[in-house]
Amino acid sequence: MLKDSSRLTHSRLYLQRLGYDTPPAPTLETLAQLQLRHVCTFAFENLSVLSQLPVPLDLASIEQKVLFDGRGGYCYELNQMFLALLQELGFDARGITGRVVIGGPPDAHTSRTHRLALVTLAGVRYISDVAFGGMVPSSPLQLDNLAPQATAHEPYRLTLNDASYTLWAQVGEEWRGLYVFDLQSQSHFDYEVGNWYVSTHPDSPFMNHLKVALVGPGLRRTLNNGHYAIHYLGRDSEKHRITDVDELLALLREAFALRVPDYPPLRAKLVQLLADS
Repeated sequence: MLKDSSRLTHSRLYLQRLGYDTPPAPTLETLAQLQLRHVCTFAFENLSVLSQLPVPLDLASIEQKVLFDGRGGYCYELNQMFLALLQELGFDARGITGRVVIGGPPDAHTSRTHRLALVTLAGVRYISDVAFGGMVPSSPLQLDNLAPQATAHEPYRLTLNDASYTLWAQVGEEWRGLYVFDLQSQSHFDYEVGNWYVSTHPDSPFMNHLKVALVGPGLRRTLNNGHYAIHYLGRDSEKHRITDVDELLALLREAFALRVPDYPPLRAKLVQLLADS
């Protein structure tokens, strides 16, 4: 199943980071555990974009960045790495894309800038997503079940309109639309175009906002520029304002387990974002 020694080494390391000494069987329980452990281990972050560095999508570059360089990534990186692992373990899985609507009307027709996975197990279809920032679902969700579904964190649900699904998360008493997606097959060209947009276009939110998130047991940590929050299940969130760049860099290391690159343009950008936030 694994094609060469470097892939074998990377896959073993990835599984070890997720708590497995040997490859697990491709079951629903495995999928749920892999997804939860991934979102609790690898941070969602856009430091490369803020540094105006390329964000390559070849699997070797992503694995080098995440598994060896102590970094995280966003959906085009983390969900690709996760999908490759699922396929190597024997899951029937493929990539799909969606349109982000969080923060706006759920019927907005935005660009395709989100990547996730469709997984089929014993004829039942699930969506699996390990890279949607602070509201990433921590468990796989049945595609053809429109009732609210429990996860390791908040409840989620799906709605269907023609051939498009909308993913919703329950935040407090409110259902918030996150993204709209369909099951259209995607090629690497589709991912390259979406990745180019989010990593270079001046209208991309990743170009001028620091966005970092990491899930933990019963909580979510989020960082938006200088606004740091710990959102707990069942009780009030803790919120802090960060104004000093060294404090921010320490937070990235300690709260999000990131090895921040020592790159002067990144530090200058973070100073600017803190001053403007």
